[in-house]
Amino acid sequence: MAFTVDDLEVLAALVADSWRSAADRDWSARAGTLEWTCTRTADHAIDTVLAPAFFLASRKQDDYPVGGPFTLGPDPRPDELAEGVGTAARVLPALFVAAPGDVQAIIWRFPQVDIRPPADFVPRGALELALHAHDVGRGLDQPFAPPVDLCERLRAHTQAWPHWSSPGWSSLRMEGDPWLDLLRSSGRSADGDHQRRE
Repeated sequence: MAFTVDDLEVLAALVADSWRSAADRDWSARAGTLEWTCTRTADHAIDTVLAPAFFLASRKQDDYPVGGPFTLGPDPRPDELAEGVGTAARVLPALFVAAPGDVQAIIWRFPQVDIRPPADFVPRGALELALHAHDVGRGLDQPFAPPVDLCERLRAHTQAWPHWSSPGWSSLRMEGDPWLDLLRSSGRSADGDHQRRE
């Protein structure tokens, strides 16, 4: 079950809408259990969508390419962050579409270097975007829960990836609600975040 470019577009639009609707909240608050503020976490979330595009474009297989991270600056406004996530979610698919199908590049370097084909780079960016949108939502008291079918495709696409054994993460569960499985397996609390989504 593949996570698609269309799924990333939907996810990015949901994140951008969530951030715009919370523009008047305290973005200096901690993002969930992270040490970072909501602003810094949202800025990082944009980088987590752009970084896989750079990884894929580099064709490197031994380590991440030189450069980065991408940032909107020290204190971007919520509307700028929302715009940035939309832009990033268009850049990554463009690199995916342009890449020959037989290309491989580094996608993770923890817990070990992992080389993947182009089809895995869109869900790579989407996974971190969704998880960090959850972090920001916790900090802003703005619950964030992507649609069930989107989360199911993301969970299925990433279930065999070795990063789930990185420190702070655990083997991806396939036990029920896919969003809750993604949250728990990434070391995040799902308390108060479970709601029925279409």
